[in-house]
Amino acid sequence: MPYVIAEACIDIMDRSCMEECPVDCIYEGDRKLYINPMECIDCGNCEPVCPVQAISQDRRVPPELKDFVADNKRFFTESLPGRDEPIGLPGGAVGHGPVGADTELVAGYDPRG
Repeated sequence: MPYVIAEACIDIMDRSCMEECPVDCIYEGDRKLYINPMECIDCGNCEPVCPVQAISQDRRVPPELKDFVADNKRFFTESLPGRDEPIGLPGGAVGHGPVGADTELVAGYDPRG
């Protein structure tokens, strides 16, 4: 998985990264954005434009945020609440539109700790 969007994006979703992605692989959940690891080409265009520094390569995610690496993949490989099947490989976020759901980790995230 090349790039991951972690905790700092929750309830922020600036979307600057979506505008910079040449392959349209950044999808919108309910509270957070997610990078489809099977569509990402590892170009890195998304990372420097994120105003909250939520994006990094999976191998550079800080230890305290490592759960977001697997969680980002889970967004595409497991059925989310209110959906009958996983998102999988839809071939681009624009054509797919907002998902309107998040993984269990993000849906239950409490910013107060």
